[in-house]
Amino acid sequence: VQEHMRTVFSCICFIPPLMDALYRQDRDQMDEFGHKIIELETEADTIKQTFRLNMPYTLLLPVDREDLLSLMSDQDRMADITEDIAKTLLFRNMEVPDSLKDILDELLEGTMEISVAAKDIVEQLDELLQVGFRGREQKKVSEMIAGVRRSEHNIDDILFRTKKTLFENEKGLDPVSVMFWYQLIDLLGSISDQAENVADRLLLFISK
Repeated sequence: VQEHMRTVFSCICFIPPLMDALYRQDRDQMDEFGHKIIELETEADTIKQTFRLNMPYTLLLPVDREDLLSLMSDQDRMADITEDIAKTLLFRNMEVPDSLKDILDELLEGTMEISVAAKDIVEQLDELLQVGFRGREQKKVSEMIAGVRRSEHNIDDILFRTKKTLFENEKGLDPVSVMFWYQLIDLLGSISDQAENVADRLLLFISK
C-alpha cells in the first residue's frame, strides 16, 4: 500500500514541472514530463493489480482486506487524474493566460501540499497496524487527517477564485481553450478531493 502511494506521489510530483514547461511553451519538456506521468501511472496500476492478486482473503490484521483495497483505489485515482491532466496538455496546444498564472501557482502549491499530507498519513500505516490503530499513533494520525481536511477546505476557496479569474477573462480567450482550462482546474481540484478521501479512509480504519 505504501509503495503504491509513493509511486502515485511521484506521479503527482511531475505536475509542477509540467505546468512550468507549459508556461514556457517548451513542448519538448512537456512531452518528457507528460510521458513520465503516464509511465508512473502505469507502474501504480501494476502495483495495485499485483497487490490485489497476491493478497490473501483472510488477514491476521486489524483491518479488512476490502478496506485496504479501497484505500489503494482511492490512491490510484490520484494517479489517474494526474494522467488525465498530462494527456490533456500533451494532446492540445494550450497557453496560460497571464491573468491566470498567479492563482494557478497558488492552486498547484495547495495541490502538492495536500498530496504530501496524504502520503505522510499512508506512511504511518505500518505503525498503526503494529499498535492496532490505538494509542499515541492513532492520535497523531487523527491530527494529520484533520490537517488534510483543513487543506482541502482552503483549496476549495482557491478553486473558486481560480474559476472566477478565468470567468473574468473569458472574452479575451479562445472559447475552446476556456473549456479546457475549466476542465484542467477541475482536475487539479479532484486530486485534492481524492487526497481527502485517502485521509478519510484511514480515519475509518482508526475509528473501527
